[in-house]
Amino acid sequence: MSIQDLCRRIQPLDVSLYAKAQARLDRLTKPPGSLGRLEELAASYVTITGELKPNIPRGLVFTFAADHGVALEGVSAYPREVTPQMVLNFLRGGAGVNVLARHAGVDVQVVDIGVDHEFGPVPGLLDRKIMKGTRNLSVEPAMTRDQAEQAVTVGIELAAEAVRDGIGLIGTGEMGIGNTTPSAAITAVMTGHPAAEVTGRGTGIDESVHTRKVAVIQQALDLHRPDILDPLDVLAKVGGLEIAGLAGLILGAAATRVPVVLDGFIAGAAALIAVGLQPLCREYLIASHRSVEQGHRQVLEHLKLKPLLDLDLRLGEGTGACLGMDLVCAAIKVYKEMATFDEAGVSDKV
Repeated sequence: MSIQDLCRRIQPLDVSLYAKAQARLDRLTKPPGSLGRLEELAASYVTITGELKPNIPRGLVFTFAADHGVALEGVSAYPREVTPQMVLNFLRGGAGVNVLARHAGVDVQVVDIGVDHEFGPVPGLLDRKIMKGTRNLSVEPAMTRDQAEQAVTVGIELAAEAVRDGIGLIGTGEMGIGNTTPSAAITAVMTGHPAAEVTGRGTGIDESVHTRKVAVIQQALDLHRPDILDPLDVLAKVGGLEIAGLAGLILGAAATRVPVVLDGFIAGAAALIAVGLQPLCREYLIASHRSVEQGHRQVLEHLKLKPLLDLDLRLGEGTGACLGMDLVCAAIKVYKEMATFDEAGVSDKV
C-alpha cells in the first residue's frame, strides 16, 4: 500500500463518541470535570478507538535509531559513536526509556532504521536499516525522496504489525546524535518560524555551537528550499530517518484507530510531517509533555496540542511518552472503575 493510499484510510473522529464518554464521566461519584485532563484523556481514548467500554490497552514505545551526516558539522555535544552505544544500552534495559517503560508497564521496541554501524544479529533489535545515516544536509539533501518514502513505510508497517499483535497504545521514541538539527529544520519549514526561533541546545551545546547550529540549518534551508506543500520533500531534503519512521508510525496508527502518545521535539517534528501528509491524523495524537527544547513550543502550538506534563524534559528516547502512556491508562481506569452515583448509592448534586 502506498503512503497516499494509507492516508486515505484515515478517518475523522466521531464526536458523538466523545459526548457519550463524557456523559458517563459526568455520572461518576465526583463533581463534573473535577478530574480535569484525566477526564479529557479518557473521553479522547474512547473517541479515537471507538470503544465505549475500553480495556486497559497494551502499550508499546517504538524507539527508532539513526545517524545524521550533519553531525559532522559539530552541532552536537556528543560524538556519533553514542548512537550505536545507546542502542545497545536500550537493548540491555539500562536507558531512561527502559526505566520509565517498566514503571508505566509498557514495552520498548528498538528499531535500527539508519544507524551507521553493523550490529549483526542482536536479540531484541529490529533491523529496518534504510542507509547508514543521512547525508550532511548542509551541503546536500539528507536523503533521496525514495529513501524518505521507504523510511515512512517502515513506520507504517510497524504500526500495523503492532496493532495485529494486540497493541492498543503506541508511544514514540528516538535516538540519533544530531537529530535536533533536522528536527529544527523541519519545524522552521512546517511552522513558518525562523530557524533561530526553533533551534535549541539539544544535548547541551554552548553558545558558540548553538550559533553554528542555527547557521547550518539556515544554510540547508537556503540551499534546498524544501516545499512546505510537499512534506516528503521537506523530509528528504532536511529530515532524518528516525523522524521519517516516526511519521509513518503516526500515520499507520491513525489508520487503525490507535492513539499515539508523542514524546518531545523530535517526535513533534515527525508529527508535523505526518499531519502535513494527512491533517486528520492530528486527532489521533496525545502530547505527553512540553520539552525545554526551544522549538517544541512552536510545534505544539502549530499542531494545537496541549501537553499533559511540563517537567523540563529533553532526553528523548520515548521517556516522556512513557509517562504520558501511564496517564492515559490511569484515565481509562477512572472511566471504567469509578462507581456512578446510582451504583454507589451516593446523592448527586442538588
